[in-house]
Amino acid sequence: MNDSYLERLCQQTITAPELISLLAGYQMLPQLYRELLIDQAIASIECTPEEIEQAKQEDSQQIETLATRKLRLEKFKLATWGHKVESYFLTQKAQLDQVTYSLLRTRDMALAQELYFRIKAKEQSFAEIARQYSQGPEAQTGGLIGPTPLTQPHPQLVAKLRASQPGQLLPPTRLGEWIVIVRLEQIVHAKLDESTRKKLLNKLFQEWLQESLQATLNKTLCTSA
Repeated sequence: MNDSYLERLCQQTITAPELISLLAGYQMLPQLYRELLIDQAIASIECTPEEIEQAKQEDSQQIETLATRKLRLEKFKLATWGHKVESYFLTQKAQLDQVTYSLLRTRDMALAQELYFRIKAKEQSFAEIARQYSQGPEAQTGGLIGPTPLTQPHPQLVAKLRASQPGQLLPPTRLGEWIVIVRLEQIVHAKLDESTRKKLLNKLFQEWLQESLQATLNKTLCTSA
């Protein structure tokens, strides 16, 4: 970039409507409004001198405003949605439960029946048979899948896993185009611990932020049109 180009760029005047149009064109407007929404949301959140000092010590490279921004944001989340986390957890629990299971799939029912009885009789392990016969990507892991959210598998499979006990081998079942053999290994039911609480607060915040951002963008674009 030569000096004459830089000089012309510095002398260029951009009006407010032109700036909004440019930011939208460069896809920078959503990010700008996102940050402005966060600043407005946490503007009334106060930090004690001790919290400010701790935040500054943890990130000595930042000035006080930036060093405390993350802290104020976390306090805003807690003040806004902290009282809703427990009830929100109950609505989200099914999506937070984790499951580990073994899966073998084939399109041949006769083969599936034979493999099922081999596993049941412990002639071969599930992992050995899955590696040799399963026709899906799970063959690479000996049929083992997870831990994964319990909502991730096929709905029919989720129902069967929920009704099973760990170690229970289920007989061949048709699932779409496949015949599957499944064994539940473990279900880990979600608990409202500190990690889950933080995850839910973040999810509520992101939902609020996305809705607020979209509403602001719609209003801005209508005004500038």
